[in-house]
Amino acid sequence: MTKQSEFLDRMLSLGLARVSEAAALASAKLIGHGDEKAADQAAVDAMRTQLNMLDINGVIVIGEGERDEAPMLFIGEEVGTGNGPGVDIALDPLEGTTLTAKDMPNALTVIAMGPRGSMLHAPDVYMDKLAIGPGYPTDVVTLDMSPAERIAALAKAKGCEMTDITVCVLERPRHEDMIDELRTTGAAIRLITDGDVAGVMHCAEPEITGIDIYMGSGGAPEGVLAAAALKCMGGQMYGRLLFRNDDERGRAAKAGITDLDRIYSRDELVTKDVIFAATGVTDGSIVHGIKREPGYLTTETILMRSKTGSVRRMSYRIKTK
Repeated sequence: MTKQSEFLDRMLSLGLARVSEAAALASAKLIGHGDEKAADQAAVDAMRTQLNMLDINGVIVIGEGERDEAPMLFIGEEVGTGNGPGVDIALDPLEGTTLTAKDMPNALTVIAMGPRGSMLHAPDVYMDKLAIGPGYPTDVVTLDMSPAERIAALAKAKGCEMTDITVCVLERPRHEDMIDELRTTGAAIRLITDGDVAGVMHCAEPEITGIDIYMGSGGAPEGVLAAAALKCMGGQMYGRLLFRNDDERGRAAKAGITDLDRIYSRDELVTKDVIFAATGVTDGSIVHGIKREPGYLTTETILMRSKTGSVRRMSYRIKTK
């Protein structure tokens, strides 16, 4: 294998950070302006432009949607100069379009990259997700457990009371029964309105975020992105695809998925070493949002490599005039 065709994660990581930063900066002028579509489009345009500057032969495996649903950064789109290694790319140019439009916390631009064939080609369906941080025995919590059983098992493994556990849940009507059951354990529940990639990432740094466990259903593509983050930060994650109709089962078949009941572990969602970058758009527990001052914008990016377990927080200041 030549150096040109090898996945050199260290060499590519800074370029990935620039991609994430560009998307965040492009959406900055739309924070709090109430226009979700415009904010998302600005991030998409900037991310695509930067990706096409990288010396990679990239394919979008997790993107804005199927080709007939998204004009750019669609699933299967080829990006990069073509003069480099074959890579899979999972991205969300603006995770939290509503959060950005309303200037609410935890909007991020998110992108992960790995060697070709390293990421599950998750269809655009729901995924039942469960995640915890590092330092626990394997399978201390599982998707086959009830929500209350997960809290009890995690508290035992952590050596604390169930009332000392904080669980992160996406606030949706479909989670009402689960939330009611969680309330019976005495655990604290942090409800988030959007952004379940950030929700999962919170589990990896409980000492900073206060989150011990994430559970609930959300988009399957976001599940792959979250797994890429946890592969770098440490922690366990499990996902099971959920299907509401034959159209969604057809999407799975198109993606090459035959076992519709399979539970995927973190390392089955992302099978090889990856790099991951996320830039804050609005302030959050993981990274600071974009800071404005006269003539300047400043971003903060978290840049990670699963191969080394390195986690860098990088500040980037740019002139606006």
